[in-house]
Amino acid sequence: MAEFESESDNTRRRSDPSAPRVPPVKEGEECEVTIEAVGRKGDGIAKIQGFVIFVSSVNPGDHVKIRITMVKPNFARGEVVSTAGAA
Repeated sequence: MAEFESESDNTRRRSDPSAPRVPPVKEGEECEVTIEAVGRKGDGIAKIQGFVIFVSSVNPGDHVKIRITMVKPNFARGEVVSTAGAA
C-alpha cells in the first residue's frame, strides 16, 4: 500500500518540483487578468495558474486584457490591450 499516495498528498504536490516548469502563456497571446498587487518596480502583478505576469500602467484590482510581450522561465511581461474595469 505504500506505493499509493493519499488524495491529500496528491492535492498538495501537483507536480515534481525538480521538473522544468512550462509557462502557461506564450509570447503574443492575449489573456484577461486581474491585477493582484504592485511589484517593487511599480509594475502590476497578475497570475495565470500561479505564473507571475508583470504589467505596467495598472493598479491593484484592475481587470484588463493583456498581450504577452516576453516570456521567461519564471515570469512573463504583458502590455494592456484593453481595460475591462476595476474590481
